Amino acid sequence: MQVRKLSLLALAVGACFSHNASAEESFSNIFTQGTPILDARYRYEYVDQDAVKGKAALDHANAQTLRTRLGFQTGKWYGLSSLVEADNVSRIGDESYNSTRNGQKQFSVVADPDGTEINQALLRYDYKYGSAVAGRQRINLDNQRFIGSVAWRQNEQTFDGGLLQFKPIAGLTLTTAYIDQVNTIWGPENGKYDNKTNPANIDGHSQLFNAQYVVMPELTVTGYSYLLDLDNIATNAASAKGTLSSQTTGLRLNGVISGFSYAAEYAQQSDYGDNPNDLDSNYYLAELGYTVATVGLKAGYEVLGGSDDGSSKVKNSNLAFQTPLATKHAFQGWADVFLTTPTDGIADAYLGATMPLLGGTAQAIYHEFSAEQGGDNYGEELDISYGHPIPGVKGLVALAKYANYDSADNSISSFSNVDTQKFWLQLQYTYL
Repeated sequence: MQVRKLSLLALAVGACFSHNASAEESFSNIFTQGTPILDARYRYEYVDQDAVKGKAALDHANAQTLRTRLGFQTGKWYGLSSLVEADNVSRIGDESYNSTRNGQKQFSVVADPDGTEINQALLRYDYKYGSAVAGRQRINLDNQRFIGSVAWRQNEQTFDGGLLQFKPIAGLTLTTAYIDQVNTIWGPENGKYDNKTNPANIDGHSQLFNAQYVVMPELTVTGYSYLLDLDNIATNAASAKGTLSSQTTGLRLNGVISGFSYAAEYAQQSDYGDNPNDLDSNYYLAELGYTVATVGLKAGYEVLGGSDDGSSKVKNSNLAFQTPLATKHAFQGWADVFLTTPTDGIADAYLGATMPLLGGTAQAIYHEFSAEQGGDNYGEELDISYGHPIPGVKGLVALAKYANYDSADNSISSFSNVDTQKFWLQLQYTYL
């Protein structure tokens, strides 16, 4: 695995020497054409959850946090550039929430632990037919359903490794990456309150392959295979480490036809690496969108398959289709009830609308959830948000956001969860 990593870096360095060096470029471009990175995001998050049957309800969470990001993006010198940025997440006021690291387990979870960490530190080379990146970096592939940076949380998810993109012809982008370590949202540090479902860093040797071809405005075809070797994380706290290692291979079609946008996708997931279980589950997506005047409408049906087709070799295993490196907050409701796919899988039927309103943007999404296997009702959710730039301050944006998950009657469902309400107020400044 170390050979793969070194080979990737060698390709990036070797590509530098193939650059057309006939045009003189000043090394001072690195600094004179560079850009400072400054971003500050204050957030208030409130969480209210009902009691689990037979247990006392968790106390309501009230979290105030500030994420500060400082860094520098250099200019280019013969295609070479670099970027470094550091994040600090700090609590403001009382610690009346469970950050997963502070031991406040009587409160609901707000997964924004305090800490300071290098978020990105990378060397990049851009040339005529693509680019190469080595170091700690942000990786977002397609709609982030399988690989994403989870930018919603205060501590972003980034990846240590190398990434190559090759664009041999117009419309075709080939992407491959090797990941040595995942720096998760639960970092930057472990402690006595973490467990094997939320490590600060995920170790392993993962490989990503993605090929996208824009055939025409009406059709983009994307094929992918994500080989995730995740050594020190488990599907649940009672399961064995390595049970989230998987190979996911799929095909996505999307485009715009006569004003209608669409997406259709299928993927199959099997075990990979040292996963002790035999995985065999499927993913399906069908989505249709249309804009009426200024209102963007979207309807979709997404399915993550259940465990019935797999084979468990360790106790307490959940063999359903999982997406451990996805930007999960963007899918299956903002209340984040289904971050782990239930054993019987999940089907999500949703309808959403987005529209400009009073100088800002309003959004609403309604979800109905059910089991992929057996058809049990998992409940429903309504999500609403409104974002607005602050007049007179360039780069300053305010956001209000609400999620209300209404669980099904647990007596008729194989999946046990509770009513959950979340509310956010956010103010973010980005230097532009």
